[in-house]
Amino acid sequence: MTATDLAAIRGAILAEIGAAADLAALDRTRVAALGKKGQVTELMKGLGAVSAEERKARGAELNRLKDEISAALDQRKDSLSEAELDRALGAERIDVTLPARPESEGRLHPISQTIDEIVAIFGAMGFKVAEGPDIEDDFHNFTALNIPPEHPARQMMDTFYLQGPEGGRPVLRTHTSPVQVRTMLSEKPPIRIIVPGRTYRSDSDMTHTPMFHQVEGLVIDKTTHMGHLKGCLADFCRAFFEVPDVPVRFRPSFFPFVEPGAEMDIGCSRKGGELKIGAGDDWLEILGCGMVHPKVLRHCNIDPGEYQGFAFGMGIERVAMLKYGIPDLRTFYEADLRWLKHYGFSGLEVPSLVRGLVTP
Repeated sequence: MTATDLAAIRGAILAEIGAAADLAALDRTRVAALGKKGQVTELMKGLGAVSAEERKARGAELNRLKDEISAALDQRKDSLSEAELDRALGAERIDVTLPARPESEGRLHPISQTIDEIVAIFGAMGFKVAEGPDIEDDFHNFTALNIPPEHPARQMMDTFYLQGPEGGRPVLRTHTSPVQVRTMLSEKPPIRIIVPGRTYRSDSDMTHTPMFHQVEGLVIDKTTHMGHLKGCLADFCRAFFEVPDVPVRFRPSFFPFVEPGAEMDIGCSRKGGELKIGAGDDWLEILGCGMVHPKVLRHCNIDPGEYQGFAFGMGIERVAMLKYGIPDLRTFYEADLRWLKHYGFSGLEVPSLVRGLVTP
């Protein structure tokens, strides 16, 4: 192929680029020239059939041609994109002086509804709600909970730290357990609290978000034992999922702040790809729990020789997804009104200690 042939190819391709009326036409030109079977690509594939000396010169010419075509494509793309944006802005004008379009009915977010349901159930068992700060220190978030310095939860990749001295940096709380510590330090037993609230961990996918909600519970007195823990949580699950005979089981598990510790499962069925709680021969992990570790009691100035108790924790989004059939955790935070209208709740459906749960 002569230099004249390359010049002709160059001129034809550049002319086609300049004549592209929209981004779709421009992309077709790009594929025809530089795609896997494009005109320039095929010429470069043919370099292997020429001599070494000719290949070097021809290869340089083809590379210059390829670069020139790529630059022309980028320039034309910018021009067409700007023109399309101008057309869109001209056709989609909004009069910002108009009042907002009224919504016919507000809806409660499923997170708010689920928290109210949990509070209503545990409130009927004698628990009160406790709150604490979202920004915690190392002692309340880790040390007082028997979480050692080498624990993965302390790693930068898993935890959001704020500016501060090494070893004393503030942290966005990774669980609501620090509120348990604060309560034990400020109140004398007996203690019976639940702690719903926001928590933060460096994780994001279909089942994890950097911010999410947890509810934890704590009971401290002189006589509470593992049997009370099992009964309390079994009654909660049966009330929350509105399945009176849902089977439960407890599997031994390790958590630094409880001893012994356990995972709680509820019975379910997954036949046909559909999850049904309360029936079937399968199990679904729902929460973690256990008897409060003596070291945690000592950190909180409570004598483990005199007092004992249990603690538990669960993800609020998780139980809301299970109960209301919400498939993707990320949709909780996308602020989509269509989603909220579908999964949200009427203001007349708010659970309370007086009204109990309200079935929508």
